[in-house]
Amino acid sequence: MLQRQQAGAVVAARKQIVEGAVGMVEMALTRIAEQDIVELDPDRKAAMVSNLMVVLCGDRSAQPVLNTGTLYQ
Repeated sequence: MLQRQQAGAVVAARKQIVEGAVGMVEMALTRIAEQDIVELDPDRKAAMVSNLMVVLCGDRSAQPVLNTGTLYQ
């Protein structure tokens, strides 16, 4: 019974984390568009959303990544 309760708590916590992360990603996309910071095509927007979700939902701190190319190579 305790394992079931713990599993339920983990699922509930993850759900809350994902909901918060989605809200932050939506806010970031909106602010980028409103302030004309950069124009994102669908591929770059998808990459940005993916990267943000990984960072925001991950259970470890983010590690720096060295970009060695572009999406179009």
